[in-house]
Amino acid sequence: MGKGKTILVAPLNWGLGHATRCIPIVIALLKDGFKVIIASDGTALKLLRKEFPTLETLQLPSYNIKYPKNSSKLIWNLLSNVPSLKRIVAREKLETRKLVVQGRIDGIISDNRFGVRNEKIPSVYITHQVNIMAGRSSFISKKLHYHIIRKFDVCWVPDSEGYTNLSGRLGHLKTTNLNLKYTGVLSRMKKEKLPIKYDVLVLISGPETQRTLFEELMLKEFKHSNYKVVLVRGVVEKNQKIVQQENITIYNYMTTSELEKTINESELIVSRSGYTTIMDLAVLEKKAFFIPTPGQYEQIYLAQRMCELRMAPYCSQKDFIIDKIKEVVNFSGLKTEENTTDFSELFHLFKSK
Repeated sequence: MGKGKTILVAPLNWGLGHATRCIPIVIALLKDGFKVIIASDGTALKLLRKEFPTLETLQLPSYNIKYPKNSSKLIWNLLSNVPSLKRIVAREKLETRKLVVQGRIDGIISDNRFGVRNEKIPSVYITHQVNIMAGRSSFISKKLHYHIIRKFDVCWVPDSEGYTNLSGRLGHLKTTNLNLKYTGVLSRMKKEKLPIKYDVLVLISGPETQRTLFEELMLKEFKHSNYKVVLVRGVVEKNQKIVQQENITIYNYMTTSELEKTINESELIVSRSGYTTIMDLAVLEKKAFFIPTPGQYEQIYLAQRMCELRMAPYCSQKDFIIDKIKEVVNFSGLKTEENTTDFSELFHLFKSK
């Protein structure tokens, strides 16, 4: 048991995927007797505050990474953010050090936040993208990421280790001296056989400005169609808002339990090919159509992988029209190996130090 030790759980605020895949980890920590402090910023922090209203939360500095409307400028946009990112990482390290000096935390789980670590307490890094794909800058990006991973005690990869895995080359290296531990698929969702209420569930997510562009495209294509559609905007606000526009029911956000129920009640999911979304849909064994975020090589690779595995079709954002979703009949739907995450083994690091 955790015996009252306090673990800082700190996901990156980039879309909602990093935050949502930390939900089962937080639940397992609490069940195992640990105390938990959640630290993040922006939408990710808002979501986790709604999921865990009784837990202490801390505001971390924002990475402020935005996607340009023109995806061809993405790499240069990210590179121009490097000086700012270094300052933010330094502030993260300082905030983390304060918590350690004050004796407020006994361990760290950082989901892609580079500066949330400390050499005096066990520090875990979570990423499914060990092998970063970033186009022409891939080589240097990989080397920098390996350097970051080595600063942590262990790197948890949310995937199965075997051949039939979800992340492919992203999370699996042919040879490595990195301390990687495969957790199995991490999902907050559970499959349940419910009557189908919706033809299509559209999940909007990701950083701006591409989040808004994706939403506008989905509304344009699905409005006036014969499909009964529910659309979740992925905008976490103080109060939930529900709007009906002809055949489309629009939610600004859903809690985990609401989203789990709605996915189970939907025939088809249309979404970005973010890794956390893929994990959730694989656990729920759903049919999906993916539209990767323009310029995001990781999502493009994952969409291509799901297509090659004959699980789900995809197309680029600029090529999407509503008739494309008919292609799903030729695909099996998402699925994953039966695996149960051994949280007791994962948490042993915090118990032994």
